[in-house]
Amino acid sequence: MLLSHRARQLVRYLPVLPAVLLLLVFLAGPVLWAFQASLTNAGLTGRSARNPEWVGLENYQRLLTDPVFPLSLGLTVLFVGGSAVLGQNLLGLAIAVLMRRARPAVASLVGTAVVAAWVLPEIVAAFAAYAYFSKDGTLNQLLGALGFGRPEWLYAFPMVAVMLANVWRGTAFSMLVYKAALNDVPTEVTEAAQMDGARGWQRLLFITLPMIRGSIATNLMLITLQTLAVFTLVWVMTAGGPANASTTLPILAYQEAFKFGDIGYGTAVASVLILIGAAFGVVYIRLLKEPRA
Repeated sequence: MLLSHRARQLVRYLPVLPAVLLLLVFLAGPVLWAFQASLTNAGLTGRSARNPEWVGLENYQRLLTDPVFPLSLGLTVLFVGGSAVLGQNLLGLAIAVLMRRARPAVASLVGTAVVAAWVLPEIVAAFAAYAYFSKDGTLNQLLGALGFGRPEWLYAFPMVAVMLANVWRGTAFSMLVYKAALNDVPTEVTEAAQMDGARGWQRLLFITLPMIRGSIATNLMLITLQTLAVFTLVWVMTAGGPANASTTLPILAYQEAFKFGDIGYGTAVASVLILIGAAFGVVYIRLLKEPRA
């Protein structure tokens, strides 16, 4: 018996059904629970842990009066913009471009060194970064040997330290994305531009980058969302200090929910973080669309 048109359409979607179910259970479910919990006074212990009460938008109103929240929001934007959009993205592109022009042995050595930081477990990379930036760490030992001062990076410049650590940790991903994208650029196009007198930076800016526009948008979306969720690196290096000087939104959500036991307020902070990630995702998805002729 021949299947109807609607039945055939349903059969076509059967292969993706397990993936959809997994997303609903492990992604949509927790997100919906977080939004629901943010509208209650749920606590980690005590009466509010057993029987949380509905408080509506009270937790979100509290965000508007909490002096730490705007500071945390600004630090999150700085962290994402500095270490992901600028740091990882531009450095990854630069390394990928230089690797194409380098000798195979040099390119292999550089690629291995960059990827080594990325393949480390996050907690190991965080402790390595802490050891590098600590008062008696590797960086200050090098500065001291050269006759410079030895500042306490994690106290005087905590955001600089965690941003540099995140660039070191995540640049390999951007490098690999751009390396694959550059390999797909036809050599005939760049060679023709070179014969027409275009310089190296002109070929990169006006020919190569427009041709890998989709890869740029994809990479920006992924590293932005990854950096928004960075917790372990910042927590191990500074724990959000000193005096909230490196308290990004994930750190603030953790502290409110599990340090101070206010699950409702902590999930409200986390819900704002989810909305920020969704906004970035919408922007980058629009960038992924091919421009109309």
